[in-house]
Amino acid sequence: MKKLAVLALLALEMMVSGCGTTTNGTTTTTTSASGKWQAVMVGGEGQAGALDFVTAFTVGSGGGNLNITGFSFLTTGPCFGETVAPSGAATLVTSSTNAVTGTLAYSVSDATSTGSVLSLDGTTVTGTSNNGTLQGGVVTGTWSLTGPTGCTGGGTFTMTQTS
Repeated sequence: MKKLAVLALLALEMMVSGCGTTTNGTTTTTTSASGKWQAVMVGGEGQAGALDFVTAFTVGSGGGNLNITGFSFLTTGPCFGETVAPSGAATLVTSSTNAVTGTLAYSVSDATSTGSVLSLDGTTVTGTSNNGTLQGGVVTGTWSLTGPTGCTGGGTFTMTQTS
């Protein structure tokens, strides 16, 4: 009977330890994100400064590649055609106080002849975890645009999760 009790306790410990990690006495768990987001670019000149967009995506617990389900520039211009290919990845960690931190990278490539690429390097993700899902998410970082003449530049951005 003792052996069965020890095995049951070991199995319970393994299940509980799979929910998070402990580093220096602080328990952290992973979180997921979804919903609609709006990105606002600051900096850049001309068409390179008019790249604000909205997007919708999901990312699994702890992060990984974004599953992008929607994308639209708020303004149009010669830097991107009608067909674009957005992609991205995120890493999200929730502290024992439900504060979410992490990183997010997002890229938009022109799928037509311009060859423009907009890259966002979200060095700071913040928000709150509600039952393992990010809420009130805000991403800040830098952006850069490469492409033909008039379609190059860079600056900072803020991407905000909307309800």
